[in-house]
Formats: sequence, structure tokens, C-alpha cells
Amino acid sequence: MTTITHAPGETRDRRPNALREGWLIAGRDVLHWVREPWGLIFGLAFNVMLLLMFGFLFGGAIDVPGGGDYIAFLLPGMFALTMLFGLESTMTAMAEDAKRGITDRFRSLPLSSASVALGRAVADLASSALSLGVLMIGGLLIGWRPTTGPAEIALAVVLLLWLRFALLWLGIYLGLTFRGTGATTAVQVLVWPIGFLSTVFVSAETMPGWLGTVAEWNPVSAAATATRELFGNPTGVTSGWLAENAVLAASVWPLVITLVFLPLAAAAYRGLRR
Repeated sequence: MTTITHAPGETRDRRPNALREGWLIAGRDVLHWVREPWGLIFGLAFNVMLLLMFGFLFGGAIDVPGGGDYIAFLLPGMFALTMLFGLESTMTAMAEDAKRGITDRFRSLPLSSASVALGRAVADLASSALSLGVLMIGGLLIGWRPTTGPAEIALAVVLLLWLRFALLWLGIYLGLTFRGTGATTAVQVLVWPIGFLSTVFVSAETMPGWLGTVAEWNPVSAAATATRELFGNPTGVTSGWLAENAVLAASVWPLVITLVFLPLAAAAYRGLRR
């Protein structure tokens, strides 16, 4: 755990400060990755492996509605999927900290009640930004190219991290609520069908009607379609509400998730060992 030192004669400010304490806890999480980097490394390699597998193994058999190259269609979808998969790491880390008593140790210290979740959010958001950067470099190496300007590209990255920020609170809530190994594994397994039941790999227009409707209303689909549009890549959407409002949907979905799960995560933290 990070130790705060004070110079002789320095006045100690013991008032809780969520931003300062959250930053220190985020540093503790980053140091953990530096000392045990294999989990982070395998996570990055897994995303690249999925990209290569779907891009080259299945890509030649998939047509994109409206035309366009499949790699250009796939990459923004993979970016959105990576933001969803980050939910597992957040949930697992929070569950492990609670199980090992680390969360209780934080609660026994004179820390702001928001600093623990804030530290986890900052650290995991940094990890996701790194994953996104690695995947973008991998995409550029296999031929993916954004065709729009810096403003559109920057907005696409912001929307992806906005989705990850929202899913952080869902992961924190689940990690504090389902701490048993079986429950954690069950939630991890459910992340996969949620990710695949979207427009990440294929357009909703190639699916049966009811399935396509479900896939279109997946928050991951909204982020994938919006970022495809902002990167200037094929969207795979030729008609319907999402074709005209993808950026709006990618902005609103994370807001809704945050408004629901941030208070629930705070309540779950306050309710520990009550």
C-alpha cells in the first residue's frame, strides 16, 4: 500500500480529500500491474488475437451492408468490444480486494468514501486507454485507416472511453455484490454473449429481424456504429434510427448506465460489513 510521508514541521492535513486519495489508490493499482505485468500483457495479446482471428479467418466470408472493407468495419467494433471486456477486470479486481480484506483496510483508514472507487476507476480507465492504443496500432499495421479529421477521431476515442467509464461503475457494483468465485465466473461468462449479440462482428441487417433489433439496442452496438461513422469507416447500417443517431445513442447509453450503477456501487460500498 502507498505510504504518505511528511517533512519535519510540515502541517498534516487530515481532512479527507477524495481526489488526492483516489489518485494514491490508483497509483497502488498501477504499481500492482508493474510488479505483476502478465495479466495486463495477456489481456492486450488476447485483444490482438481476436482482431487477427476475426479479421483474417472469418472476414473473407462476411459482406458489409452498404459496401466497404471488412477490416475497416471490424476495427471500431473491436474497440467497443475491448471497452466491454474491461468490465471483467474491474469486477474481478474489486471482488479480490473485498475478499482479501483490502477494501476493509481502506474503510478503516481516514479516507473519503469515494476515493476507493475513484482510484479503481482512474487505474482501469488508464488500462483501457492503453488497450485501445495497442489495438489501434495493431489495426494500422493490418491496413485499417481512419479517413476523417483529428476532431472526429478524438470524439470517437472520447465516446469509447465514455462507454468504459460507465461500465466501470457496473463492474465495481458487481465486484462488491457478487464476491463468490462461482458468481464472479457466471458474470464473466455473461459478458461474452452480450458482446457477441451486437454489431461488433456483423451488421444487424444480416441477422433475423428480432435478433437484429436486440443487437441494435445493445450499448456496444451504439459505440461501434458511432465510432465507425466518426472514423469514416463502413457502418454496416443502411437504414433505421441508428443510421441517423449513432453518436447520440453512444452518448446517452453510457450516461444511463452511469446514472443507474454509480449510486448502486456507492451503496454497495457503504453496505460492506455493515
